[in-house]
Amino acid sequence: MTDIQVGLLSIVGILFLIYAGMHVAIALTLLSLLGVWLIKDNWIIAGKLLALAASDSISGYIFGVVPLFVLMGLLISVSGIGKDTFEVANRLFHGIRGGLGISTVAANAVFAAVTGISIASAAVFTKVAVPEMIRLGHKPRFAVGVVTGSSVLGMLIPPSLLLILFGVLTETSIGDLFKAGIMPGILLSAAYSTLILFMAYRFPDYVGEVTTGSEDNPAEQMSFGQAVWKLTPIVLLIALVLGGIYAGWFTPTESGAVGALGALLLTLGKRQLNWTKLWQVLTETGHVTVSILFLLIAANIYGRMLALSGITGFIATWIGESGLGLYAILSIYLVIVLLMGTILDSTSIMMIIVPLIYPIMHGMEVNFVWFGLVTVIAIEVGLITPPLGIAAFVVKSTLDDQSITLNDVFAGAFPYVLIMILVLALIVIFPGISLFLVR
Repeated sequence: MTDIQVGLLSIVGILFLIYAGMHVAIALTLLSLLGVWLIKDNWIIAGKLLALAASDSISGYIFGVVPLFVLMGLLISVSGIGKDTFEVANRLFHGIRGGLGISTVAANAVFAAVTGISIASAAVFTKVAVPEMIRLGHKPRFAVGVVTGSSVLGMLIPPSLLLILFGVLTETSIGDLFKAGIMPGILLSAAYSTLILFMAYRFPDYVGEVTTGSEDNPAEQMSFGQAVWKLTPIVLLIALVLGGIYAGWFTPTESGAVGALGALLLTLGKRQLNWTKLWQVLTETGHVTVSILFLLIAANIYGRMLALSGITGFIATWIGESGLGLYAILSIYLVIVLLMGTILDSTSIMMIIVPLIYPIMHGMEVNFVWFGLVTVIAIEVGLITPPLGIAAFVVKSTLDDQSITLNDVFAGAFPYVLIMILVLALIVIFPGISLFLVR
């Protein structure tokens, strides 16, 4: 068996093992070990590769950004700020048909700027927005669809864990990736809102009839001063974290520390944190961080095995001889990512596909800030598509109304999948959308 055949076989093996239920990090590590052994015919070399990768893969200062932003996001998710943001957005849009749906999108966009985790957004707004939309007359399928679709903003609008992972894997500036995520995030939010307006006016039976100006809507009783007071904490935190990065006051890692401290103070100020909740937040932060770092170590090992096999150089040579241009290669790449999204979670997709595509795109002198945004949006589609669709499962598991099925969640989210693909196409065709704020 040639080295290249070993590399190709490892790719097939990883997809098989993950689909069979093996944890992606275990699959990557196991097949990397076997791959190096087959290439070098030496267990000692294979073992030393694992040890070396484990010791230096996550030893850099930049990796501190992972637990800090996770901690900030989890603190915000228990602070009640998500509920406050939704109520303020509801006040702004309650007079518009479909206004509650637009309020959910707007609140998710703002909430995304301090969480970076789509799952947190899905869980919070399932509890906050879905019951309110159903109570005021929206159809359940529409309500869960809005929440599921808009939850992906948490992984696009900075700070985003997927952007951080992409930056680490490709040695791209995380600060630049954060800047690049702003305009696509705004564009996607606007596109979602436009879709909701279109459905509300053209398909009112699907959305549900909601009487604007209803006394049952708490937004009617909220004064302007109350709205400003409720929105001030999250605006200050966004300005502190993202403003500090963009102004050059903090590195991304330092901004994560500042943001975590700010989130802690806000949560304490709102009296939403006790010892039990604090322990739960810290424990979950540890779990999320360890799982991500374990994946990074495994991806590093796998990347070294692929380089050793020569498969990346072989693919690059094959593409060069095929005469395919950048957009043809990018189209194939995006189709593969979208298909992988139906069976794998977003982090796993990034860990498998980015080490493979990086040498090819690097040889074509691609702007990796733009490419990172393209990759993240394509991966995020998988969060709301069956059969895996982790965001849809989170929404379903968080619902208090058990009459709403998982099929309702996926069906409700389908229009937002189409909008995401449309926005993805626009960013591919017009890179300036993502690079507008990047110097």
